[in-house]
Amino acid sequence: MIDYKKIITIEPGKRSGKPCIRNLRITVYDVFGWLASGMSKEEILEDFPLLTEQDILACFAYAADKEKKVLHAA
Repeated sequence: MIDYKKIITIEPGKRSGKPCIRNLRITVYDVFGWLASGMSKEEILEDFPLLTEQDILACFAYAADKEKKVLHAA
């Protein structure tokens, strides 16, 4: 699994503290929203050239880790 901690950043003053990709203003939630709306990974990378495939994979790793923590806390 990709080490998302090197890619996903959280800054209190940026995007209200939501997890962002590499200090950009693009959030993990933005990426999942685009995917959920039907955009392909290739379309996202074309529309947002600052993003990489690793960035998108990091979003999935971040979400999986958060889900795992929620399950273990229950």
